[in-house]
Amino acid sequence: MPQLDFANPLVLTQVLWLLVIFGALYVLLSKVALPPIARVLADREAAITADLETARALKADADAAIAAQEKAGQKARAEAQAALRAAVDAAKAEAVKAEADLGSRLAADLAAAEARITAAKDQALGAVRTIAAEAAAEATAKLTGLMPDAGAVVAAVDAALAAGQRR
Repeated sequence: MPQLDFANPLVLTQVLWLLVIFGALYVLLSKVALPPIARVLADREAAITADLETARALKADADAAIAAQEKAGQKARAEAQAALRAAVDAAKAEAVKAEADLGSRLAADLAAAEARITAAKDQALGAVRTIAAEAAAEATAKLTGLMPDAGAVVAAVDAALAAGQRR
C-alpha cells in the first residue's frame, strides 16, 4: 500500500500534520466546544432527575389520595348500610306497633260487636219469650175456651226454650 510507505518523506510530514491537526482539534473541542455541551447535558440530566423526583412525589401523593378516597368511600358505604339497617329496624318496629294497635282496636271492635249481638239476641229471645207466651195463652184459650194462668204459660214457655237451647 503506497499510503503507508513510511520511507517516503511526504508520508512522514502528512502523519505529522495529521497529529498536529488532530491535537489542535482535540484541544479546541475539549476547551471550547465540549464544555458548553457537557453543561447542557448536565443541566438536562439534573432537570430530568428533578422531574423524575417530582413525578415520584406526585405519584406518592396521588396514591395516598386514592387510598384516602377509597377509605372514605368504604366508611361512607358502612355508614349508609348502618343507616339503612336502622331505618329498616325502625320501620319494622313501627309496623309491629301499628299491627299491635290494629289488633287491639279490632279486638275491642269485636268485643263491642259481640256485646251488641248478645244484647240483640237477649232482646230477641226476650221478645220471643213474650210472643211465645202470648201465642200459647191465645192458642190455649181458643182450644179450651178458658184463659190460662199467665204465670203457668210463662213457666211452660221458659221450660220449652231451655229444652231447645240444650239440644
